[in-house]
Amino acid sequence: MVFGSIADVFYQWEFLGVFDFILPFLLIFAITFGIMDSVRFFGKNKPVYIIIALVISLMSLRFQNFVSDFMTELFPRLGIGLSVMIALMVMVGLFIADDVRRYWFYGLSALGGLIGISVLYQTFNVLGWWSSGEGSQEIGMIVLGVLLLGIIIAVGASGSDHKSDQKPAGFTFWRDGQEGGKHKS
Repeated sequence: MVFGSIADVFYQWEFLGVFDFILPFLLIFAITFGIMDSVRFFGKNKPVYIIIALVISLMSLRFQNFVSDFMTELFPRLGIGLSVMIALMVMVGLFIADDVRRYWFYGLSALGGLIGISVLYQTFNVLGWWSSGEGSQEIGMIVLGVLLLGIIIAVGASGSDHKSDQKPAGFTFWRDGQEGGKHKS
């Protein structure tokens, strides 16, 4: 079987549903499995994580064009945003001294957050999920979202005085292999 060009391969993949079903399924499966495996709700039971990730990724494809339309609009914009960030990081790495580069990366992190918000805003507008016609209301919602995210990050980053490996007396997780809620001595 001979193809005329790589474009023919992509057209055939599109006809077969690779971009609408297979790639979104694989992406959602990988992200879900990665989160489940890192959080380890069920201990080291990977078959359970595989089943949960499989169910979530299949259920996400239930609405035929919902996920694929979102990804079709999101990832080209995300690619442009990442390209801008990579170009800026290369420029900072080339032309900024090592002792002040750290401060530039703080600014680039803030710029990356703004690019991410802009990418989501534009994607939601194109899909018609967030177009009320009043720009000031949308700006207010974005500012509220950024403030809530900042509060969550601040609370999560605030340190505590106790060590993370200490457990309250009489409390155990079932995956620790201890039964009855008491530590075995």
